[in-house]
Amino acid sequence: MEGPEEAASLAFSSSPGAASEQLDRRPPARLRSTDLSQGCTQTTDRADMDGSRGEGNQQAAADEARGEGGKESDPAGSCQLKAEMPPVTPATTWTSAAVKELKAKLRTEEDGVVTVYRGDIMTVHVPTVPEASRVCWEFATDGYDIGFGIYFDWSPVTNRSITVHVSESSDDEDEEEELEGPVGNGDVEKGSKNQSSSNLAELLPVYRQDSHLAVNGGSHEFPGEGTYLLKFDNSYSLWRNKTLYYRVYYSA
Repeated sequence: MEGPEEAASLAFSSSPGAASEQLDRRPPARLRSTDLSQGCTQTTDRADMDGSRGEGNQQAAADEARGEGGKESDPAGSCQLKAEMPPVTPATTWTSAAVKELKAKLRTEEDGVVTVYRGDIMTVHVPTVPEASRVCWEFATDGYDIGFGIYFDWSPVTNRSITVHVSESSDDEDEEEELEGPVGNGDVEKGSKNQSSSNLAELLPVYRQDSHLAVNGGSHEFPGEGTYLLKFDNSYSLWRNKTLYYRVYYSA
């Protein structure tokens, strides 16, 4: 059974092996800029009813405009920047029993099969592209489950290539704290909601998926310019590496 959007897949759909970083574990550059909007209000003194003031009144008004330190107050100084993140729609997900068929197909594709080692988190960075309007994914595993979740980074896109970043869970946490603010590991059993950066939107919390029993797939319509972060989480496993079959592609 095909995914709901596979029929609409564009000719330029990217294969899952779009980057070699997964082999040498060199992390891609992170995007950090935040879209900020500001609002300011200014108050204007109204003139006296008779349209005139004496020198004494003018001096009193000037004194009131000054603080205790003798500095004039600046109405523009009360303006504050507020980070605003547009709302996003939930991702569409589905499952299929065609596990053998998907695995057979992905074995013939370059980097369609990877190993997510015990204690590791593999993150696939998928930037939005102007030629498409939706991102799609499918994955399955051998023998055991794996954690999976999706986030969307609103930072401007500077690289249109799909890249892969692999890290140990502790390394991933440290890097997120340094670049994006405080982050906790979360609970893959209950669904981790650990992204506190105002620049990230959570589409699916990281849950353990029975991907060894069924194909897990889904899609999401671009909410705007940004980068999808598809996380395959094996940080909870102390002993078992996971063989992952996956692909990510675009559709109109």
